[in-house]
Amino acid sequence: MAEERRPDNMTRITTRELADEFIEKQISDLRDQIGDKKVLLALSGGVDSSVVAAMLIKAVGDQLTCVHVNHGLLRKGEPEQVIEVFRDQMKANLIYVDATDRFLDKLAGVTDPEEKRKIIGGEFIEVFAEEARKLDGIEFLAQGTIWPDILESEKGIKAHHNAGGLPEDMKFDLVEPVKILFKDEVRVVGEALGLPSNMVYRQPFPGPGLGVRCPGAITRDRLEAVREADAILREEFAKNGLEGKVWQYFTVVPDFKSTGIRDGQRTFEWPVIIRAVNTTDAMTAEVEDIPFELMKHLVARITSEVKGVNRVLYDFTPKPSATIEYE
Repeated sequence: MAEERRPDNMTRITTRELADEFIEKQISDLRDQIGDKKVLLALSGGVDSSVVAAMLIKAVGDQLTCVHVNHGLLRKGEPEQVIEVFRDQMKANLIYVDATDRFLDKLAGVTDPEEKRKIIGGEFIEVFAEEARKLDGIEFLAQGTIWPDILESEKGIKAHHNAGGLPEDMKFDLVEPVKILFKDEVRVVGEALGLPSNMVYRQPFPGPGLGVRCPGAITRDRLEAVREADAILREEFAKNGLEGKVWQYFTVVPDFKSTGIRDGQRTFEWPVIIRAVNTTDAMTAEVEDIPFELMKHLVARITSEVKGVNRVLYDFTPKPSATIEYE
C-alpha cells in the first residue's frame, strides 16, 4: 500500500534511477488501490496534476478520466498544450470544458482580491462537479497533493487547496500518488514519465491564474493585455537563457491608465508591470537583475505588440516588503 507520510529516511529523488524506482512502486500501489474501478482527475496543466495524470495513464489507462476546465485565466497556449500532450500524445480520456464566459461573467465588477479568489475556486468546483455527475461508476478522485501541501495545512499556514470542497453527494476515495514528494522531486518524476520539459519545469502558477495579475475588477481587454504581455516575457526570457535561471516571472496590468504618445497622437492606456524573482522557499524573494538591453527590448515589444498598453514598469521590490504575486 502507498505511504501515508514521507518516511524520515527517504532519499531525495534527484536522479532518473530513483524516479523510475518511485514510479514502479506507485504504479503497483495504484493498481492495488484502484483495481478495475474508474478514477477522475481535475487536470490543470500544472506540474503536480500533470505528473499524476501521466502516472495514472501508465497504471490504469482508460479507467482514468481527466477534466480540464479552462476558466479563461490561463496563460497563452496552456489549454492547447494540455489537449495536445494528454489527449493527442498520451491518448487519455480528456474532457475539455471552456468555461471562460461563465467565470468572467461571475467576476465582472468584483474588485476585492479575496472575493475574486472565492468566486474562481467556487465556480471551479461547480463546473468540475457538473462534469463528474455526467460520468458513471467513478469511485476514485485523483489529486496532485504534494508533501508541502500536507505540512502547511497541518501547521495551519493555509487551507489545503486540494482537500475537500466537493458537494455532499460526491463521495470519492482519494488517490494521491505524489503526496510524499517535494516539488523538485515531482519534476524529476515528471521527466522520467516523458512529460515535455516546459510542462515539468513550468513556473509556479496560482489557482486563480491571471485573475491575481489583473488587480481590481477583471475586464476581458485588460486580461488579454496581461496574457499577451506575459507570452512576450516568457518568449524573451527563453531566448535569453533566463528561463531555467529565474524562479518566477510574469506581467501584471493594473487598473489605471496614464497618458502616452503613439503615431503623434495622445493615448490614454495601461501600464504593464514586469515581475521577476528568485527564491528557494517562496517565504522570501530577491529581484532578478535583468540586463538593461533586454529590458529595452521587452519595452519595445510590449508597447508595440500589446493592445491598450503604453508603458512598461519593472518591479524592484523584494519579499518582504512585497509579496511575489499582486493579489
